[in-house]
Amino acid sequence: MSDGCGTDAPAGHSHSHSHPPPADGWKNEGVRVIPGDSLDSDTHSTPGMNRAAAINLARVGAQKIWAGTVHIHADAKTGAHHHGHLESVIYVLKGKARMRWGESLEFTAEAGPGDFIYVPPYVPHQEINASADETLECVLMRSDSEAVAINLPEIEPVEKPTTVKWIDPTHTE
Repeated sequence: MSDGCGTDAPAGHSHSHSHPPPADGWKNEGVRVIPGDSLDSDTHSTPGMNRAAAINLARVGAQKIWAGTVHIHADAKTGAHHHGHLESVIYVLKGKARMRWGESLEFTAEAGPGDFIYVPPYVPHQEINASADETLECVLMRSDSEAVAINLPEIEPVEKPTTVKWIDPTHTE
């Protein structure tokens, strides 16, 4: 049985709809395409960045995710912040991102176009545009329908953070 992604579902697994289709047959409550020029920039932003919502509860009825874009201007950085209980994924479209994290922003790593960044719940962090002449453009996804950002102005960053390289725990060789 196909799972809709070009692979077969496990043997014995059958898919059933737990909700009857709406009166319009999913026309307006099914798939939504949100044009890039109609994102909602009236969203809570951390100082140093501009966020724009594409997918959230208010715009499309999303119950468990938030998605949008974030732009950080050349040579700019956000303040220290975290996103409460939410998990975040950042996909870098253009530019070079430098992330700092930890109780004193003592760790750092960089990401470029095509790279993904994962931010676990409650981790204090800071996004930095590592380019002096190019805007950093990213797609941002969160594990809830609302954008939660808690600014942490009391954090004093260490002067020289430790660079951390990611090691894939599923492919150790």
